[in-house]
Amino acid sequence: MSKTILLQPHLSEKTYAQSAKGVYAFIVPTDVNKHTIARAVEEQFEVKVASVNVINQDGKAKRVISLTGKRQKNRNGKRSDFRKAYVTLAEGNTLPFFADVEESEQQEAASQEKVDKAIAKKADKEAKPVRRGILRKKADEETK
Repeated sequence: MSKTILLQPHLSEKTYAQSAKGVYAFIVPTDVNKHTIARAVEEQFEVKVASVNVINQDGKAKRVISLTGKRQKNRNGKRSDFRKAYVTLAEGNTLPFFADVEESEQQEAASQEKVDKAIAKKADKEAKPVRRGILRKKADEETK
């Protein structure tokens, strides 16, 4: 009996850089092992998994301040622990949600090029002196 696990993609700058190498990060429940994670990724995304590395991450310590009546109580709390899985896919396999990010980066680069061209064109136009009225007539007379 195979249990299905929830694979939550972990999206950060580091994982975007690693996705180019075929390594993808997921936040998984703390009670699953590498074999279960590999099987779940293969079933859900229909890809071939080469290896899985896991990290057990402790939750951050947080302070909770509560006001009850006239008293203030400081209590120490903690976020829940989680497990991060770095899944390396076999050669030629990719995951679709990381591909969308790469496409959007290409579109941003293209739009940035358009903006740069427009700025350069505007700067060239401003560099030319525009003479109108009496000043233009005087400039034309001087060139003759």
